[in-house]
Amino acid sequence: MSGERLLTLDDIADQRAYERQRHEFRRQVIAVKKLRRVSVGPVITLTFENHLTMRFQVQEMARAEKMVSDQQIQHELDVYNRLLPARGELSATLFLELTSEEQLRHWLPRLVGIEGAVEIRIGEGDTEVAVRSMPEADHQAQLTRASVTAAVHYVRFRLTDDQVGAFGVGPARLAVTHPEYPDGLPGVTLTDEVRGELGTDLAGG
Repeated sequence: MSGERLLTLDDIADQRAYERQRHEFRRQVIAVKKLRRVSVGPVITLTFENHLTMRFQVQEMARAEKMVSDQQIQHELDVYNRLLPARGELSATLFLELTSEEQLRHWLPRLVGIEGAVEIRIGEGDTEVAVRSMPEADHQAQLTRASVTAAVHYVRFRLTDDQVGAFGVGPARLAVTHPEYPDGLPGVTLTDEVRGELGTDLAGG
C-alpha cells in the first residue's frame, strides 16, 4: 500500500510495556479520534482511521486477547493494515450506534447497503462534487445476509488530486444518501479542524 506506513511488529509494545504507557496512549488517541469522529443523523457515525488509531486497535486487541506470540499479533496487523488509507484516500469505520433491541430491529433491516451510501461532498453549488464510499472488500464478502445489515462497516473514499486540493480549501460535507435514512441529508459540514486532520491522510502522512 502506498502513502501510509504499514504497521509492523515493532509498532506493537509487549503487554508489560503497554500497561505502563496505556493511560497516556489512550489519552492521545481519544483526543485524535475526537477530530476524526463525525456523526450524521441519529444513529450513524464515521470514525476516520489512520496509523495511530489502527495501532491502538491492535494494541487493545492484543491486550484483551492476551496475545503474546508474533504470529498472533501479525495476524491482527494484516487485518488492520488493510484498513489504512493510501495517499488520496480516507478510510473510515462506519458505526450504527444502536443501543437497544428496539433500535436493532428498526434499523438493521432498513439500512441494508448503507456502506455504499455515504458521500463526501466537496465544494458548493455548481462546483460541488460527491465522492461515494466504497466498502472494504473482505468485510463486505462476509455480509451474506441480504435482508439485514451489520452494525459496523469499513469503508473508504478515493479522491482525485483535484478533489484533494478542493477538500483542503473547503467547504466539505459528510452526507448519507440511503433512502431509509432521511436525516443523512443535507449532511454535516466538516470543520476546518476536521478537514485539516483528514488532510494528513490524503497527503499520505
